[in-house]
Amino acid sequence: MAAPHDPPTAAELVEAVREWLERDVMTSTEGRLQFHARVAVNVLAMVERELALGPEQSDAHQDRLDALGVADDVELAAAIRSGRLDDRLAMVRELVRASVVDKLTVANPRYLVDPAER
Repeated sequence: MAAPHDPPTAAELVEAVREWLERDVMTSTEGRLQFHARVAVNVLAMVERELALGPEQSDAHQDRLDALGVADDVELAAAIRSGRLDDRLAMVRELVRASVVDKLTVANPRYLVDPAER
């Protein structure tokens, strides 16, 4: 909880709205409204995951950028295009892979599971 805010936290408020949509709105509606409620539930779940994981993921991403000597993703892209990082392609691949995993972990963690395992 960041001062000066009191409980509930932003994460708790988002969770409460998501749960209300799941339990009350989705179960008592059908068709278009139920579909839109499902979309809203998915969006709120993404917000919850980003609130929970975002700061740690951001710090880890910045550490990976720092290890390659670039300030941000724009500079990373420019360095890749120019060939400046060609001698560290394994590090670049690992950074890109980790970034994609982080994004999918927030957007939809089910995409990280092998389809054969679902």
